[in-house]
Amino acid sequence: MPRRSVLFSPGDRPELLRKAPGAGADVLVFDLEDAVSPDRKAEAREAVASVLSDPEFDPDAEVAVRVNPGDAGRDDIAAVCAAHPPDSLVVPKATSADDVTSVAGAAREVGADCPVIAIVESAAGVLAAPEVAAAPDTAAVVFGAEDFAADVGATRSEEGTEVLYARERVVVAAAAAGVDAIDTLHVDYRDEAGLREDAAFGRRLGYDGKLAIHPAQVPVINEAFSPDDEDVAWAKKVLRARDEAAREGRGVFGVDGEMIDAPLVKQAENILDRAGESY
Repeated sequence: MPRRSVLFSPGDRPELLRKAPGAGADVLVFDLEDAVSPDRKAEAREAVASVLSDPEFDPDAEVAVRVNPGDAGRDDIAAVCAAHPPDSLVVPKATSADDVTSVAGAAREVGADCPVIAIVESAAGVLAAPEVAAAPDTAAVVFGAEDFAADVGATRSEEGTEVLYARERVVVAAAAAGVDAIDTLHVDYRDEAGLREDAAFGRRLGYDGKLAIHPAQVPVINEAFSPDDEDVAWAKKVLRARDEAAREGRGVFGVDGEMIDAPLVKQAENILDRAGESY
C-alpha cells in the first residue's frame, strides 16, 4: 500500500479517530505524543485501544500509533498493542537505530509485530538518518522540518532553504535503505496553493508522500504523489519497448524519439509501482 498521505489525529479525541478514514489518507496516525496534553495521556491510550479493538472500525488504510519517547512509549505500546495492534508504530524524535529497535522490541514483548515509521526531526536525527532508515524494523522515515528548524535555531521561511539540506539528506537515506520517505507538513492547512506547490517540490526531491494535519490537505497530497495519466502511459511504453528489445537481443532502444537507458527504465518501473498498475 502506498504512503502518499499521512494524516495525524489526536489520540484523546475518539470521535476524530473514528472519522479519520473518511479523509481518504493512505496512513492514519493516532497520536499519543504532541497532540495530547500530559494529563490526558492515560485517557488517550484508552481511547486509541478502544477504537482499534472495535470490530466495526476497519478502514482501508494503514493505521499507525505515534508513541511517546522513552518509558512513556512503553506504556503506550502495552496499552494499545496487546489487544489489537495497529498496523505500524510511529517513533518521534528518532536519533539512532536503537530508537527504532527498542520500540519494535517492546511491541514484540506484548505479542505484536509492528513495523516502525521513524520521524527524524532534530540535528542529531538528520545526521543519523542513514542509520535510522537502515534499522531492520524501519518501514518509512519522516522528515519533521518544524522541530528540526527549532533545534538548530533556523528561521523558517516560505522558500524553505534553511531546511533543504536536511530534507534532502533524509530522502537520500530512505532511498539508500529502500524504505519510504515521507515529507514534512505544510503548516497552513488553509493554503491549498502553497500545499500543492510544496507537495510537488517534495515529490521532485524523491519523497513518496507527505504529512497532513487536516483532512482538507489529503486530496491535494494524494494527487501530488500519484502519477498522472501521461506519466503512466509513458512508463508503459518504456517497459513494453524494453521487453521487445530484450526479445530481439537489442541493448539500446528508444521511445517516441527518446533514447532509453537503465535510469529511465527504473523511473518507469517506479511510476507504475506508485500507480499500482501493470503494463
